[in-house]
Amino acid sequence: MMSQDAKIRLDGVEKIYPGTKEPAVESLSLDVPQGEILVLVGPSGCGKSTTLRLINRMIEPTGGKIYLDGEDVTTVNPDHLRRRIGYVIQQIGLFPHQTIAQNIATVPKMLKWDKARIHQQVTELLEMVGLDAETYGGRYPKELSGGQAQRVGVARALGADPDIMLMDEPFGAIDPITRDRLQNEFLRVQEEIHKTIVFVTHDIDEAIKMGDRIAILGEKSRIRQIDTPERILAFPVDEFVADFIGSGSTLKGLHFEKVDSLELDPYPTMRLSDPKEVGYRGLLADPRHDWLLLLDDERRPIRWVNEQDLEQDGDITQESGTDVAAKVQTGATLFDTLEQMLISSAGVCVVVREDGSLHGVVEMTHLNQVIRRARREAREHYERLGAAS
Repeated sequence: MMSQDAKIRLDGVEKIYPGTKEPAVESLSLDVPQGEILVLVGPSGCGKSTTLRLINRMIEPTGGKIYLDGEDVTTVNPDHLRRRIGYVIQQIGLFPHQTIAQNIATVPKMLKWDKARIHQQVTELLEMVGLDAETYGGRYPKELSGGQAQRVGVARALGADPDIMLMDEPFGAIDPITRDRLQNEFLRVQEEIHKTIVFVTHDIDEAIKMGDRIAILGEKSRIRQIDTPERILAFPVDEFVADFIGSGSTLKGLHFEKVDSLELDPYPTMRLSDPKEVGYRGLLADPRHDWLLLLDDERRPIRWVNEQDLEQDGDITQESGTDVAAKVQTGATLFDTLEQMLISSAGVCVVVREDGSLHGVVEMTHLNQVIRRARREAREHYERLGAAS
């Protein structure tokens, strides 16, 4: 029985190409809820792109059923089906002799929208993907950079406001900096439009960043693990998944935890205006720490100070001790925090509020606790699933 919130459902879908005995896709079943980005990821040749093309029937399935909104679409007119689905590919595929506006208007024209509605839609979509409509609408694809063309490809896929989008390595042919920007821009747009998206990539880091859930596929599109990025990173279910994720999965999991989720212990501090005795008492009261944090009168961190600094002649000043190099705000991820900790003289990271005042100090023990908790919760999740099956 299909889950009630499934926008897309594949039920035992199979593809065997003529002249071959082995299926390219074998008995694939999965649900994609409304508004979710499901990323299909796996080694080359495992059937990721084939699976994507089966959903909009650019490739006809050999067996099984495909449901959109509960409707079996394996027998409907494939051209009508594709007009309900936006499709973005790595090669973009813009029509070279049409303007950008005409490219985006392709499907709305097929659906016989009136000119005013099409013009409004094109303008809104270009603005949505960060391109000025007056500047770019009349240009041709050859006049665009690779990143701009990819933005237009996304806008064209959204032309008729489809509920569903299929994206086949859409950012794969772009340099890393532009790719990162486009990924961020698309996630921002998705926050507004809430499309149901199936996204194919070979890059596990892109899958982790883009996916609400990830399906790691083995040969013949067999699902080896399907879950949230957090749980997959914390608990790969077998050696295939662990090898595909690669080393560093524990650290990658820190992308999903924010600093403000931590319960931070008090850390020794003193104000710039305090006598040195305050600093001595702070270090004596907490022998775990060799450093204390020097604050100004607004409780903004200034310097790291240790016992040797306190023993110097004269008062503690803004030149005493060591600069606070490792600093993040409360909304930072623990991955960003760890990067900062690695450059800190004190081996920790200072967390500040928006006004710059001290929120707390993150230590390695805090990160260890988060990692252990994530692993424990993921393991318990799969134990419950095993007990229920």
